[in-house]
Amino acid sequence: MADKETGARAKLQEVESSADTMPLSKFLKTIDQKYKLSKRDRLRIVQQALLLLEMNYVHLPLKRAMHAIDPIQRLRLLKFRLMESKDGGLQNGMQFHKRMLEIFASTRDLHTIYLLPAPFRDQVAFLPFLIEQYFENNAKVEKFMVSRVVEEFLQRTPNSGREVDLFEAGVEVLYWNGVPIRRAIEINGEAQAGSNLEARFARGVDNLTIRPLETSMPPDESWVALTYRSRKGEILTLKQEWSVYNSGATPLATQSTKKKRAAIDIKKTKINQLKRKLYTPRQVNVRKDFEDIFYAEIKRVDRRDIGYIRLFSFDVDDPEKFVAEFRKVITSDAFPQEGLIIDVRGNGGGKIRAGERLLQLFTPHRIKPELFEFINTPLNLDICRLAPKQWNLARWADSIAESVVTGATYSSGFPLNSEESCNDIGQVYYGPVILITDALSYSTTDIFAAGFQDNGVGEVLGTSDNTGAGGANVWWYEDLMNAVRTAPNSPFKPLPKGADLLVAVRRSIRVGRQAGRPLEELGIAPDHRHHMTKRDLLKANDDLIRKAVRILNQKPIYSLWVQPSPWKNGYRDVAVRAGSKIQAGRKIHNIARLDICVADRPYKTYESEDGSIKTRRLTLKRRRGKNDLLVQAFDRANNLVAAYRHE
Repeated sequence: MADKETGARAKLQEVESSADTMPLSKFLKTIDQKYKLSKRDRLRIVQQALLLLEMNYVHLPLKRAMHAIDPIQRLRLLKFRLMESKDGGLQNGMQFHKRMLEIFASTRDLHTIYLLPAPFRDQVAFLPFLIEQYFENNAKVEKFMVSRVVEEFLQRTPNSGREVDLFEAGVEVLYWNGVPIRRAIEINGEAQAGSNLEARFARGVDNLTIRPLETSMPPDESWVALTYRSRKGEILTLKQEWSVYNSGATPLATQSTKKKRAAIDIKKTKINQLKRKLYTPRQVNVRKDFEDIFYAEIKRVDRRDIGYIRLFSFDVDDPEKFVAEFRKVITSDAFPQEGLIIDVRGNGGGKIRAGERLLQLFTPHRIKPELFEFINTPLNLDICRLAPKQWNLARWADSIAESVVTGATYSSGFPLNSEESCNDIGQVYYGPVILITDALSYSTTDIFAAGFQDNGVGEVLGTSDNTGAGGANVWWYEDLMNAVRTAPNSPFKPLPKGADLLVAVRRSIRVGRQAGRPLEELGIAPDHRHHMTKRDLLKANDDLIRKAVRILNQKPIYSLWVQPSPWKNGYRDVAVRAGSKIQAGRKIHNIARLDICVADRPYKTYESEDGSIKTRRLTLKRRRGKNDLLVQAFDRANNLVAAYRHE
């Protein structure tokens, strides 16, 4: 616990030095007339929102069916009232923002949102502690705990006493402003756009003490009265004022993410940003430019070393460098090769290319990327025909045009990343892999988890019954403007005072056993369920890791070693080995056959009677054209269990 508190204090100093922090009440007083939206400004925002939802929003039919909503009519009514009113109505600008947020939240889609203009951009309201859910008595009893505290921000007054002194990580939370804590979380969750009940509740917890003001209204209360049970059993109430942190010094999303039309949960990304600053000790075991993306460590469980990677985000500037760094970490000599846990809880997404290219590292089979579809509208047809050539949208145009005849709702589906780009590296990790998800795993992380299941990479262990269920490619409003920039009369007009809109433009469709199933709303159901415990929250996910290891212990471990030499005088030597050796006290499962292919043609086969193939050496002659080397290992049931690819 001391190490966590030291890390929190260091992060606090970073927050204080990088940006201003002020009480919420003071921040609200800084909002003056210069930020007021005119009637014309409000009409422009509503008109452009109508255009996006009617002509570009891919999930509109699904959302109307599943939630019985009509955001189009609500926007039309808002537009009518603005036009009929002398000054635009909704005298208080906050009322207009609240109405817009409510309309977009009704879609239950965190990819399709209204972003508030200045002065709310880059501002985050927060309380200096985190609250998390856990279970006792074999998951029959649900409780809530303060899991992290930044003491320097706790409100201390001349009258404060034991309620502050005894407030620490591990205390049980009972009431929030007099409301039972579970009900307070449910109320907060209903204001969030989670697409399923699991996601809404998880976001109610996650957003309870950190609220990005660009995507949500400021808290109604200036302070919170939190009633808790101390570790000594006393029932006390802490009064804590909301603060506002300016995150402008560390932008929400990279410019690269915006330009590449990623799949990202903006609100969760900003919450994670502040969590890392306040609560997470800095990791030093990956390159500095990836330390906020993932970290790796070795977990020792039951005398067995297991690799553990916590993957916070796919929001990377360069997916190729990200995959290369990930590969370097998991193939290093010090990293365990007999089992790997990839933990993507709370990962809000990012570059789809980063997620889909990563999958190939863990499986001998070829990865089939997820498919994406547009909704068929005249504007989407124009976008596919007029967008810059490098956007590669022309392949959707024919099917959208055909919908005039066929009446189809959606276009044909195509992958955003080619199948070759998802398989050009191949498997590099041969131990079993398990993926840990929760209801905050969203966007590209949903797509990554779907690919993990659909391509049979491994099993999924969930701390919730579903992921966040956000299956789409997201475009910023600026992307839409750029797509039809060459059109003589573009329908997209600039938005006033820094307001912004995001919209889900292409929906993700699953492959494999779930082929054709949309990812939006339905998400990924895990193969195994774990209910978080008190030990998990206070002891670095101890019970969760142990459960993951128990699942990995049931999986076979394979070994494949291939060492090609450089070409010399038109020849290359290759050494190969596979099969039996002892790792962590367990014998690696038998490999019956090793097939070697060169340039996609069979070259050599080695068979084994005892389940192992000792080092064999062969010499290859360079051929004209391709000389790709592919080594594949099969078990006695003729299942492909390991593979190596080298160009």
